[in-house]
Amino acid sequence: MLAPIRRILPSFPIISMIIGSSLICPGEASAHVKWFCAFDVAGQPRGLENVLCPDFELLVALALVVLVAGCVLEGTPVGAALQRALDRVAGRLATDSELLVRALCGFFFVALWVTGGMILTPELKTESSAVSWLQLAIAATMLWRRTLPLAALGIVSLFGLALRNYGLFHLMDYPIFLGLAAYFALTGLQRNPFGVRPLDVVRWATAITLMWASVEKWAYPEWSFPLFVAHPSLLLGYDDEFFMRAAGVIEFTLSFALLWTPLVRRAAAIMLLGMFLSAIPEFGKLDAIGHAPIIAVMLAVIGDNVSAPLASRKWSLALAPACFVAALATFLALYYALHALLFGTAII
Repeated sequence: MLAPIRRILPSFPIISMIIGSSLICPGEASAHVKWFCAFDVAGQPRGLENVLCPDFELLVALALVVLVAGCVLEGTPVGAALQRALDRVAGRLATDSELLVRALCGFFFVALWVTGGMILTPELKTESSAVSWLQLAIAATMLWRRTLPLAALGIVSLFGLALRNYGLFHLMDYPIFLGLAAYFALTGLQRNPFGVRPLDVVRWATAITLMWASVEKWAYPEWSFPLFVAHPSLLLGYDDEFFMRAAGVIEFTLSFALLWTPLVRRAAAIMLLGMFLSAIPEFGKLDAIGHAPIIAVMLAVIGDNVSAPLASRKWSLALAPACFVAALATFLALYYALHALLFGTAII
């Protein structure tokens, strides 16, 4: 046990460097590897006995400490002061979040139309010109609130087409689009079913999207290795195997935090936003186009100035470790079980 600890302790700076300096240091965690490298969804993933190694366990333990510390901080006067500061700085994001999401998603769909040959995301290819024109029509519906349900219908139609062409497992990467469809439908109809806001629905869908992508980093780290050959600075001096484990743990933790209490999720959104924005100079306009919807959601979450009652914060603190571990186990089990069911691959 001492050997892994000795290895991991000197490597703690990777956590702070990727998270704390994400605004200026592009990281692989923010680049979707399927847009830039060859991949085989049906291929055999790394066995769970290789994923659940001592390095992984210690990184998860560190992530738990950071998550709990954030929950503790939120209930202190310092946490309250941070919330107020965020409310002041991000005040315009709070008042204009709907307009911002519509504008960025409008840009996204116009970019897909201009580029052509894509269904919702860069690696989902199509030769149908009708798809491009549908995406332009979706962009047009962003101009008026009352036409947003039509945008939702268009997005669901495109998701269904991609599902038919590429299969369930591949589309598990993109539940954010179903979340966006729900967001636009509920916003256009001015509905909050069961008290759930449109922003909450798309926030949850985005968290699920990013947590699933985190598991992919552990299951198929070799997909990213060509990126490290072309962009060696991404590794920050660490070996590629360890970096992929750390990148996955960081992304999973921040994505899970999007489901948690107001200050925790706003802090996570700031860090994720920094990662996605810092990747654009490194990976170019394709990365900017592909991640535009996620960037829109992160900005809306940062501006979300709701507060949690004291009792809710106490329960969130008490449940954070168990819920995090349960979420991690669930996503790992679901990823490997679904892959084995659809492609007949081994889990262990």
